[in-house]
Amino acid sequence: MAELPPVEYAVAVERYLAASGLAEGSRRIYRIGLNTWAWALADRPAPTGPERRRARPPVLPLALLDHPDAAARLRAAVDRRSADTDPRTLNRELSTLRAAVAWWRARGWIATDPATGLRPHPLPAASAAPLTPDELRSLFALRAPLREQTLWHLLHESGAAIETVLALNTDDLDLPHRLTLPRPGRTPVHWQAGTARLLPLLVAGRASGPLFLTDRRAPAGTPAPDRCPHTGRARLSYRRAAELFTGLTRPLATTSTGWTLRRLRTSL
Repeated sequence: MAELPPVEYAVAVERYLAASGLAEGSRRIYRIGLNTWAWALADRPAPTGPERRRARPPVLPLALLDHPDAAARLRAAVDRRSADTDPRTLNRELSTLRAAVAWWRARGWIATDPATGLRPHPLPAASAAPLTPDELRSLFALRAPLREQTLWHLLHESGAAIETVLALNTDDLDLPHRLTLPRPGRTPVHWQAGTARLLPLLVAGRASGPLFLTDRRAPAGTPAPDRCPHTGRARLSYRRAAELFTGLTRPLATTSTGWTLRRLRTSL
């Protein structure tokens, strides 16, 4: 029997993810991105920060993608989000939407592609240049909290994507060998001496739950994978990590805006 096309956008998202072959962690990230575009299609502003992961997207028909206004709504959402969203995150979520739309069109579930005119946002060249050795020495000499110092060292020494590092859990770590344990669909993250010195202090006996945590307890409704079972605190979001880094590095920067987390990566 032929598969009936889904009526709801959310159901179409789940069918796409189920057929993608992605690991569960990657599917969760893709789901958050695709759900964010649902707010745009409903002509409503998307939640930001930690609330974006927890918010229930509006229920809407998949056929709304064929509406004449769909492309304009998506363009408006891209313009709004570009003001406070990392360009790489925004471009990745645009790519995810385009891939999902192409998959749905191939099955005849929708007829048009409202994402056709959406182009990747340019990446800032100067602000994304890796920090110099002198800048790194100044950064690591800051009197910053243990969580921040560990995150900064790990990002710099591993070269891993920020989203990958923030998605790590304490039981992903192989501390003696300075890398993450092998997981299906994931590339291991390796680190060096600076991170190796700080990670045991950060973990402090936590056997499971997110590696990097917020300062406060998680709000009600936070998904279990994003809540520490030992402390009750939530997983640190990219937005908050970026805000802290920019604020703490403002005295070191040559401009008043501070540095961006992307500059910590050894290769961009």
